Amino acid sequence: MSKWTTKVFYTLITLSLIGILSYASAGTNNSSYGEDRAQIENLQARYMFALDFGDLDTFVTTFTEDGILDIIGMQWQGRKNIKEGLGSMMPPAGGGAPEGQNASESKDKPLYRATGRHNISNIVIKIDGDKAVGRAYWFHMGNNNPERKAGLDSYGYYEDEMVKVNGQWLFSKRRIYNEQMAEWIGSDKNPCW
Repeated sequence: MSKWTTKVFYTLITLSLIGILSYASAGTNNSSYGEDRAQIENLQARYMFALDFGDLDTFVTTFTEDGILDIIGMQWQGRKNIKEGLGSMMPPAGGGAPEGQNASESKDKPLYRATGRHNISNIVIKIDGDKAVGRAYWFHMGNNNPERKAGLDSYGYYEDEMVKVNGQWLFSKRRIYNEQMAEWIGSDKNPCW
């Protein structure tokens, strides 16, 4: 073999080994903080969308099988119990008309369906392997009024415990504080670290 052929041969072997090792390490469960955080933020958003659209089947899949949803004073453990408990609190699909109004008409024109949207901000996450804790503010915008004007109607914060199950982040516990309701309000102490 000539020197040139030998160099090409060893170069190809080296590149092949690098490729094999890269492919093998890509299949491991090692992930970066950024990847885990992105997955956790995705989890939080899926939770919000499912809640706002009354999709309880998707909503409960954001929790572990034995996960806990704790809305101060009300706590449900397990997907089935969360679905039943939260379902009993939710308004009928499409929202309702403001008190004293017929849902199909207002003074000037028919009243269209009211909606509400939860939002999340100031997300802080601490990850330790396959476990994580998080804190975040939430607020709710809604238009359940005769003019269907958007308004901030509720806010609070979350205290979350999460675990990674089969490569997917899920809530093992989510505690919800609502700063608008005296019985659901949080402590005066900073809940974040």
